[in-house]
Amino acid sequence: MEPSASGLAARGDLRSVLPFLPVVLHGGALFWPPAAQESLRALALGPDVSRVATGDVLADALTDLRLVLALPALSPRAADGLALFFDDLLSRVQARGWFAEVVPNLARLLLRLPALLEDHYDKATDAASGLRILASQDAGIVHLSQELVAALLTCALFCLFPTDGRAEASLPNINFDCLFAALVHNARQSQEQKVRCLVHYFERVTDSTPTGFVSFERKVLPRRAGLGGVTYPDVDAWMKSSSPLCQFRVFSSGFIEDEEQEALEVDFANRYLGGGALSRGCVQEEIRFMINPELIVGMLFMASMDDNEAIEIVGAERFSQYMGYGSSFRFVGDYIDSKPIDSMGRRRTRIVAIDALDCPTRLHYESSGLLREVNKAFCGFSYQSKLQLYTKLFEVV
Repeated sequence: MEPSASGLAARGDLRSVLPFLPVVLHGGALFWPPAAQESLRALALGPDVSRVATGDVLADALTDLRLVLALPALSPRAADGLALFFDDLLSRVQARGWFAEVVPNLARLLLRLPALLEDHYDKATDAASGLRILASQDAGIVHLSQELVAALLTCALFCLFPTDGRAEASLPNINFDCLFAALVHNARQSQEQKVRCLVHYFERVTDSTPTGFVSFERKVLPRRAGLGGVTYPDVDAWMKSSSPLCQFRVFSSGFIEDEEQEALEVDFANRYLGGGALSRGCVQEEIRFMINPELIVGMLFMASMDDNEAIEIVGAERFSQYMGYGSSFRFVGDYIDSKPIDSMGRRRTRIVAIDALDCPTRLHYESSGLLREVNKAFCGFSYQSKLQLYTKLFEVV
């Protein structure tokens, strides 16, 4: 069933995110602007038609696309980074396959973006569950198909998302221009390896379209009493709580992402989801976003986290093997994710982003700092649908 023209135009969720999408709403339907659609069709026909067979020409094509979308040209540094990676760092065999097959397939996927978005909003019958900006203190969940995620990530790769208003809305950067710009004059090979992870992701999803779903939830621990459930506990509430800790096990080896048991996996996050994933960062959060690139889509619509907030992402597929950390990080090959699927079509991978105090010095050891960190973890580890049950934690016996 197609969404009605009046229904799509009236949706508050779509209206909130539309200024940050490259498509336009006209006559109750979503479209690429005609000139952008023409450019994408040329890319979809392959290098014999588009002439896009090198990183240098790809940068020119992306600048042309940005200009017809009323965006500024790619920065010279970003253009140089694209040329450096695809013309010098990637093998000739892989580069030929990228331009002959992957880029045309990505363009075809982008041509389907308006239809994918319309289908998404048609199925998200509750306006609160559709793709929308989740601002600070706005608890909610967005449920996206992996195919739509791939299309949105392709927009980021091609640097097609509008940037005006993102800083004012406390949204992180989502386009990949800074990622490629950081390749230039960068002595750390880790930056190149991050791009290799992402290139591998696009090769995988254009070879076989993923069919599952990923959900992105903003979790909020209310500061004021509402309709029920626990509010942001103060020091006194924690001191008087008589509830025991739950049972837990400690593992002395292994990596978070390799845990086979169904678990809540922590992303030691920046308050801006993704941290330096799309710039020069390459530690725990950034690495996780490279090997599970679907996490990056949350950066499109998740505003920065306050002290009483966390972000939980369920279903993000892992695509890459890696080794090392920081400057020693390396992409080492393909990864087949075998996590089971839940009733909502999501992989049973639950990742919660909780940001610690930034440069806390002694604040970590003061009651205000300890309270902030404990409540941040409490928010991240809780099930929002069961918040009313957590009042028992703070019942005085």
